[in-house]
Amino acid sequence: MAEYMRPTSVGEAVAALQAGSWTVLAGGTDLYPAHVERPLAGNLLDISAIEGLRGIAAGESGWTIGALTTWSDLIGADLPPLFDGFKAAAREVGGVQIQNAATIAGNLLNASPAADGVPPLLSLDAQIELAGPAGSRRLALTDFIAGNRQTTRRSDELATAIHVPRPAQADTRGDFLKLGSRRYLVISIAMVAATLAVEDHKVTAARIAVGACSPVARRLTGLENDLVGRAVDADLGLAVNAHHLTSLAPIDDVRASADYRRHAALVLVRRVLGRLGGATS
Repeated sequence: MAEYMRPTSVGEAVAALQAGSWTVLAGGTDLYPAHVERPLAGNLLDISAIEGLRGIAAGESGWTIGALTTWSDLIGADLPPLFDGFKAAAREVGGVQIQNAATIAGNLLNASPAADGVPPLLSLDAQIELAGPAGSRRLALTDFIAGNRQTTRRSDELATAIHVPRPAQADTRGDFLKLGSRRYLVISIAMVAATLAVEDHKVTAARIAVGACSPVARRLTGLENDLVGRAVDADLGLAVNAHHLTSLAPIDDVRASADYRRHAALVLVRRVLGRLGGATS
């Protein structure tokens, strides 16, 4: 018979994961819809009662986002322009009811190619913290998300936080754009997140990530390097060409063709950079 457990500490949760097979439950906004016409199978470890895993804290080295922090928490948080793209993505995650319940960490652990939270967190150079029997470890998202619905979390580990480092350049801001078949409550056809650091009206650093166009959201490192030193203005997006997107691997599915996804990604990258350039010039 399936078991249900609601631990009140990280240690208790990790001990349970070490001792048996459990499905970790937080907001449940991915788990429950996947079982609409069939019963939940297996043991459920409900971590919603663990104190200290919800909220966003700022420190000298950056920001810590607890694993139970919701999208609504992020939207309402007092954060610098660096997080503008992440907040824009948060507003695209379902409706308000979903944003109130769904956790940011859960979006990463679900590891969908179309997960709205992954591109902005890649553009923020974020790491995920995992607690296990031997202690905690941090992984860059590029090392954590291994493929479509696949992560490198071990079965005896619990995700406890997301860490966003403070950028070296104070004038760093972010943006995000998403394309779907309609305006709201839609799975992405393509999405782009970027952060841009500026000094003396020139780009000093850039991070650009594209989602829903590969099994895992990908950084456009070649484009990031090409942008350094460029003048920051509303024409910044003109620096982007199709060659910068050759690392993407879009697919044909019911939402769009691979060719359409690739073209849409190019347009979105140009628009995001044009918006950031216009805002920081």
